[in-house]
Amino acid sequence: MIKVIVAGAAGRMGGRLVSLLKDSAALTLAGAVESKGHMSIGEDAGEIAGCGQTGIPIGDDLSAVIDRGEAVIDFSTPGATLDHLRVAAQHRRAMVIGTTGFASRELEELRALARQIPCVFSPNMSVGVNVIFKVIAEMAKTLGDEYDLEVIEAHHRLKKDAPSGTALKIAEILARAVNRDLEQVGVYARKGLVGERKRGEIGIQTIRAGDIVGDHTVLFGGMGERIEVTHRVQSRDTFARGALRAARWVVKQPPGLYDMMDVLGLR
Repeated sequence: MIKVIVAGAAGRMGGRLVSLLKDSAALTLAGAVESKGHMSIGEDAGEIAGCGQTGIPIGDDLSAVIDRGEAVIDFSTPGATLDHLRVAAQHRRAMVIGTTGFASRELEELRALARQIPCVFSPNMSVGVNVIFKVIAEMAKTLGDEYDLEVIEAHHRLKKDAPSGTALKIAEILARAVNRDLEQVGVYARKGLVGERKRGEIGIQTIRAGDIVGDHTVLFGGMGERIEVTHRVQSRDTFARGALRAARWVVKQPPGLYDMMDVLGLR
């Protein structure tokens, strides 16, 4: 059994990880962590997740439980994730990171720290989305410059970062495929008299509403036809199962920074 510590254990994703770990035949919950002062501190992780007693209380210090686990799975906030990654690197523990919303300087530190340990970092742990990552690059190359590229994403009203990490990843993949610099051609909103669409633009549009778990559409717009590739998530378990799959994989790897494409053998 692979021993897993869940960071952000009282959150939406953390709760699903705790629940699935309770029923897993290959992994077991070894620790649960939340931010200092969180109302769930001291409570049983399973009770907070709604899956019954696990015997694992939620703590507020990863370093206090890090030696109990082989891998840390983190879906929390950029600042907390970096704190956890520093602890994991110090103790040479594998890590799976699904947190999004990092600033550029935070990403630089994350990538440097993550190379010291086996670490999977991906904005989306869904198997289906990662297959789409591979497919859309080939589509963009084949369709060429005559097709406009747009990315539309929709999430629940409580999501804090926009666009989603997955939408940004999709836009980066498209930009690389057609030899463009996303920093130069990315368009994140349109309002007013903006004129005709500039050649080479890559649009990234955001929707926030209700309890949408996660929808992403890649639109290839040509003259006389439109191709849309859409992925919709009905349950957070999709992400949680992907993260658990990543944890099973990463503990067997040498130090280095990986993503779900590596986990799924899609390189």
